[in-house]
Amino acid sequence: MQLGVNIPNFGPGTDPGVLREWARTSEGLGFDLLMLSDHVTITPDVAVRYPEPFYEPFTTLSWLAGLTTDLRLGTSVLILPYRHPLLTARLAANLSRLSGGRFVLGVGVGWARQEFDALGVPFAARGRLTDEYLGVLRDAWRPETPGAGMGTGGHAAPTPVWVGGHSEAAIRRAVRFGDAWHPLRLPLPLMRSILAEHSLPGFSPRIALRITEAPVDDPERPAGVGTVEQVLDDLDQLRLLGADTVVLDPYHGDPEETRRPRAAWQALTTVATHWKDRS
Repeated sequence: MQLGVNIPNFGPGTDPGVLREWARTSEGLGFDLLMLSDHVTITPDVAVRYPEPFYEPFTTLSWLAGLTTDLRLGTSVLILPYRHPLLTARLAANLSRLSGGRFVLGVGVGWARQEFDALGVPFAARGRLTDEYLGVLRDAWRPETPGAGMGTGGHAAPTPVWVGGHSEAAIRRAVRFGDAWHPLRLPLPLMRSILAEHSLPGFSPRIALRITEAPVDDPERPAGVGTVEQVLDDLDQLRLLGADTVVLDPYHGDPEETRRPRAAWQALTTVATHWKDRS
């Protein structure tokens, strides 16, 4: 099982130098994957948790591809209804080729109603649009499809697609279009229950990373929250559930955290060190 990191590409403490250090730290610690979030326009509902500056993921990941060697790069998650699907197909295909096949496209339906309004995209149609756009991506990446070059620049892209969300619609979407189900910050029992009820194409969750001194006994505890031993046991359990990759998310929701990235780097160092010993 591989481990990844979802890094903050937003907030008052984030700049190109910090993004560079996040990438170097993640690769230096032996993590396999680095992922970024996505917002197009920072409306008030977004700014509460993900304020400016917000670095656009395709641009930023293309830059980070040139600063890294083996680290896979991805979106967790790209809000698919925000962009024309042929544009997304081209961007994803180009990034995959430029990075030597290291790109992973994680997608979701989105949640920020004000941002949808600002972009002129109907909020109530976001699920339908996501399904439709995933179908367009799949068709655009087939080399035998007429007009496929419109989306990919004339080349098929072996880009893995991870589908986020845990509603029934999201599960159906992952089964129909995805290479993996990519749930975000869920408790372990809920993920176990969903996996037991559905035959999914793959399993690559994003979990929290918050290390505590005392054990967390809350039955609704999100995976990745607790003592080092609890976090490591969560990773063991996810491996037993068939996870191919687990993405650690050390951001806790306060934008001021982005001014103090070393706390997150220390938590990642702790997990990486203990995980190597455990494996």
